[in-house]
Amino acid sequence: MRRLSAGLAVRARAAGQRVFRSLAIRNYRLYFAGHAISVAGTWMQRVAQDWLVLELSDSAVALGISTSLQFLPTLVFGLWGGVLVDRWDRRRIIMLTQTVSALLAAALAAVVLTGSVRLWMVYALALGLGLVTVLDTPARHAFVTDMVGPEDYINAQSLNSTVHNVGRLVGPAIAGLLIAAVDVGIAFAVNALSFAGVLLGLARMDPTALRRLPPVARARGQAREGLRYVWHRPELCACLVLVAVVALLGQNFRVVFPLLARDTFGGGAEVYGWLTSALGVGAVIGALGSAARQSVMAWSLLRWTWVFAGVSAVAAVTPWLAAALAVIVGLGVANIVFNTLARTLLQIGVEPAMQGRVIALHSLISLGSTPIGGPITGLVCQRWGPGAGLLLAAVSVGAAAAAVTPMLRRARATGSA
Repeated sequence: MRRLSAGLAVRARAAGQRVFRSLAIRNYRLYFAGHAISVAGTWMQRVAQDWLVLELSDSAVALGISTSLQFLPTLVFGLWGGVLVDRWDRRRIIMLTQTVSALLAAALAAVVLTGSVRLWMVYALALGLGLVTVLDTPARHAFVTDMVGPEDYINAQSLNSTVHNVGRLVGPAIAGLLIAAVDVGIAFAVNALSFAGVLLGLARMDPTALRRLPPVARARGQAREGLRYVWHRPELCACLVLVAVVALLGQNFRVVFPLLARDTFGGGAEVYGWLTSALGVGAVIGALGSAARQSVMAWSLLRWTWVFAGVSAVAAVTPWLAAALAVIVGLGVANIVFNTLARTLLQIGVEPAMQGRVIALHSLISLGSTPIGGPITGLVCQRWGPGAGLLLAAVSVGAAAAAVTPMLRRARATGSA
């Protein structure tokens, strides 16, 4: 028994070292710490913005529109954003985008706290943040490969997901309390200040220790080249099909959860914060589990797609708040594992010179689909209730998983998956 306990302790220590190994790299550690501060503020703003739109409009469709405007630029310009990320210094891009994001958050705080806010102003600032996202998202994901070696891509992406979802856990809960106790505008002001963390971390990095490849030279047709690159790789195509459906109809939580809090459970902003935090708890669990992985396969992604569909179906029919919170923790696990595996699969199976464009294509599909999926989910929820929005997610994601299975079987038969 003593030997068994000692063996388990050794394996546990080894697993812990695998989970946090990327933090041994100073540049990544600085980025991680700064991002941890900023992301909590970002989630505060997301919850506060959604609740503000609901207060100003009392409309599920308006909620879908505000979310859509934030991601519309990625749909239109996403591929070209990836081209620029492959050409320019990623660290400098992130410093620029984070600075502009802070200014936009400060502007929203100002109009709310002065009592001059109108719905169109929220829409305009959401669109402005969307334009920043065109560069910010592919730059942040691709920047991981500048900070760590290929052997740590999975680990670093998973740790990024962990800190992102700790923010999802903490930020919404704080936002709900601030909205109820003080004013929704305070949440926007705190978010504006939180960007100082990531900017300081980026400024303190050692640029000479980054693994930056030579920038891709300017040339015609580079966006189309990224599309052709993915088209001829079945495993990447299958991955992006799944990402497209999950993003389009599966994870419109910012549309469904405010309505679930208000209409199903009879609560306010604090209940919305609990629901979002429950999703964050599951996401942290899922991200830490993913961090210990040492390989990623398309079939693993497919299995987690089925899990996501199944848990969404259960969440759609759960009538009690306590039970719903528990199910949403499971939904958070499935969601983050799916997203982490998809991003990692698209990085480790791609030539370095194509990383920015392939990640931008992922962003275009995962974020750019929101302008379409958000209003669709909003209409479904307005007509049949928030449970119908979750049921729509379950059915559509399950159908996508069934559709790509033959594609992956053919790829495995030819040795490409």
